[in-house]
Amino acid sequence: MKTILLIEDDVVLRDCTTELLELSNYTVVKASNGKIGVELAKLKRPDIIVCDIMMPELDGYGVIKMLSKNKNTKSIPFIFLSAKTEVCDVRKGMNLGADDYISKPFAINDLINAIESRLAKVAILQDLATKSNTTKSVDIEDEIKTINDLKNYFDDYGSIFRYSKDQVIYNEGDHTNYIYLINKGAVKCHQIQEQGKELVTALYKEDDLFGYTSFTQNIPHKETVTAIDDTELTGVSVIEFNQILNNNHKLTIELMQLLSDNLIEIKKQLLEKAYASVNKKTATTILKFAEKINRKPDDPIKISRSDLASVAGIATETLIRALTEFKKLGIIKSEGRNIKVVDIEKLKQIY
Repeated sequence: MKTILLIEDDVVLRDCTTELLELSNYTVVKASNGKIGVELAKLKRPDIIVCDIMMPELDGYGVIKMLSKNKNTKSIPFIFLSAKTEVCDVRKGMNLGADDYISKPFAINDLINAIESRLAKVAILQDLATKSNTTKSVDIEDEIKTINDLKNYFDDYGSIFRYSKDQVIYNEGDHTNYIYLINKGAVKCHQIQEQGKELVTALYKEDDLFGYTSFTQNIPHKETVTAIDDTELTGVSVIEFNQILNNNHKLTIELMQLLSDNLIEIKKQLLEKAYASVNKKTATTILKFAEKINRKPDDPIKISRSDLASVAGIATETLIRALTEFKKLGIIKSEGRNIKVVDIEKLKQIY
């Protein structure tokens, strides 16, 4: 029978939830505040923790921070249970390493489904870890050999995150807790310079991986990531991702090749920014956004002029002048924030 540590200061909710979980064949250990919860987690080593956020003594954020620093408790699945439903609150909880977030009031089935899902995920990972020690099992080396296999793993076992257009996914300085796969939409990575100017450092589209500031350490991100459009991501924790790499050496080599290709592309972009004409930079950037957002270059691109200018490495006013020239040449059409490529071949030939 699996053990759940329930940390909740509301006595009525705590007792009712305990009763319902016990009826579902779980053993429940109760804590009335975060401080007691941390001590019980270290003592009882529960299979999963369900924790409120707003509590006396120590809130839920403090609980997960303390447990993540302890080698015996940092890998225990953690679910936040809270009336704090603002997107920023959810994001803060997930960035701290929570596996799920259930909003109050909640249906007990939703909580049980979340618990069962997280426990099943742990069981699967444990099975993968032990298979290599059995002679009749499939070698883990053969389980996830390619980037495509890795993406399938994300689809099967990752956590889903949804962001609306222009919403921040994580900020520069947030700790690296998840590696992300884009299911739908697109994102931009950017930094704010001392003068307040935004510098876009990378664009990622559907089926791209991002978020890998470090594969070995939980260090702060060096840039902010924002959704360019309504976006759905699948995230796998850095700890879990490291286990996958440790057990699948062929995948590690393929991932190194992906990073090498990314570096080559970045160097190419730097050279273009340094030596290409304004019109060439503008044309290349439009094509790049078309690829990342729409996949079809002749589809309208819904993107701000400032984002285009930031990626191109030119001032917004300069970019607008180039766009005006492109319109006069019949290469693009624009209306408000939308830019539509009319003649893609001419756009590619801009120098």
